[in-house]
Amino acid sequence: MRSEGILVLDFGSQYTQLIARRVRESSVYSEILPYNVPLSKIKEFSPKGIILSGGPSSVYADGAPLPDPGIFELGVPILGLCYGMQLMAHMLGGKVAGSQRREYGRAELDVCLASGKLNTKGDADALFKGISNNSIVWMSHGDKIETLPPGFDIIAKTGNSPYAAMSNPEKRFYALQFHPEVAHTAEGSNIIANFVFGVCGCKPEWKMASFIEESVREIKQKAGGDGVICALSGGVDSSVVAVLAHKALGDALTCIFVDNGLLRKDEAVKVMDMFQKHFHIKVVHVDAAQRFLDKLKGVTDPEQKRKIIGREFIAVFEEEAKKIKGVSYLAQGTLYPDVIESVSFKGPSAVIKSHHNVGGLPEVMKLKLIEPLRELFKDEVRAVGEELGLSGEVCWRHPFPGPGLAIRCLGEVTAGKLRMVREADAIVLEELKKAGLYRNVWQCFAVLLPVKSVGVMGDERTYDRAVAIRAVQSLDGMTADWAKLPYEVLGAMSSRIVNEVKGVNRVVYDISSKPPGTIEWE
Repeated sequence: MRSEGILVLDFGSQYTQLIARRVRESSVYSEILPYNVPLSKIKEFSPKGIILSGGPSSVYADGAPLPDPGIFELGVPILGLCYGMQLMAHMLGGKVAGSQRREYGRAELDVCLASGKLNTKGDADALFKGISNNSIVWMSHGDKIETLPPGFDIIAKTGNSPYAAMSNPEKRFYALQFHPEVAHTAEGSNIIANFVFGVCGCKPEWKMASFIEESVREIKQKAGGDGVICALSGGVDSSVVAVLAHKALGDALTCIFVDNGLLRKDEAVKVMDMFQKHFHIKVVHVDAAQRFLDKLKGVTDPEQKRKIIGREFIAVFEEEAKKIKGVSYLAQGTLYPDVIESVSFKGPSAVIKSHHNVGGLPEVMKLKLIEPLRELFKDEVRAVGEELGLSGEVCWRHPFPGPGLAIRCLGEVTAGKLRMVREADAIVLEELKKAGLYRNVWQCFAVLLPVKSVGVMGDERTYDRAVAIRAVQSLDGMTADWAKLPYEVLGAMSSRIVNEVKGVNRVVYDISSKPPGTIEWE
């Protein structure tokens, strides 16, 4: 565990991860722990400051989540956000009550002096240094503070919130009724930076170059002289793990690349060229395409497909790994959101897709884990990849599902259907890159639909398949909105798919958001 960063206590806010990300954007380490973490663990972390997240609860309700009150005796700055503000008022002697009028959405912030007078001289409280008056903030609360705790003063208000922000400068306690972490709060990043640097006195030392140096040391120390294997898929996470581990271990690392026949066009060739020829990493290439196709024959249920692919992947990987002597560790690309999911306020996710590239491998093979990326968010992983010399094409590539094209080929998976969806997908990505839009969307791909429709090509009537194009905007894949791609780009994709992919005569565009839909179709 790294020390001297900002600790975020999670009370169930949908924005908790954003808080940590905003702190890290200031080059300061931040970690999320559940609200009820023992005080001893907080002391072990030795935070320079603590942020209390928002949450859906009411502080006066039965069973309301409350932290150890000892956090207020640690002598470190604390910033409460929304529920975190009401919590501070409640636990420190103020009064919180339900409100008849819920405030949700944008509001104008009137920054005040500690005296409560409107700030017209620009000498705002430390938290609002450099923040303009009437700045736009994002409110989302039902309860309200009726009485401030002893030692606190109002430092900002809105038209509907006389207590939009409060502070006790002597104890370095601050609280906001709005969400500075969301993009809708115009100067939110500046407010967080004021807390991190101006109040907590942090130094901007969380940089990817220093992360790489420390990770290399840790990987060497953990592995000792033992062999390490890595499941390489060509995606950004496994690619970064492979290069990072190779930097630490050299030939003690062996990557296993399982070509399941469900990959994107020319994927296998690109992976082998990059890692063997460019990075000189030892890679075992397993061509198991026919083996996976045989297992999937006649299977149409999406969940069954995932399970078959997951089981077969483990079987193939295990067979190859047993041929490598002296292996004690598996290096894998667990990211920080995965870690948060297992320890958060909400607990583990109720529904987790059954297939993961390396799911079950450590247990089956009795291997210990090396997870060098478990402290990083996705954007930080990309930054590490660029620092390590991975190409922009790899670092910024869109997420690709573990089961690959099998879940973009609806119904039974066959070699013919895979050819169609693979070619269509390649065209979609080529046109997106040609238009300079690839990095503007979270994911964009083609799906082969299990329907046929009548068409006319030349002078002949056709009865061929339809392809759906799916493009979404998202921050983390948990929610997503369909991307408003320009008509001319969609037109180019459609025209090329119909003309170049034999067996397809119709293209449609998916305009569903998540929820209610999912990003993938299966």
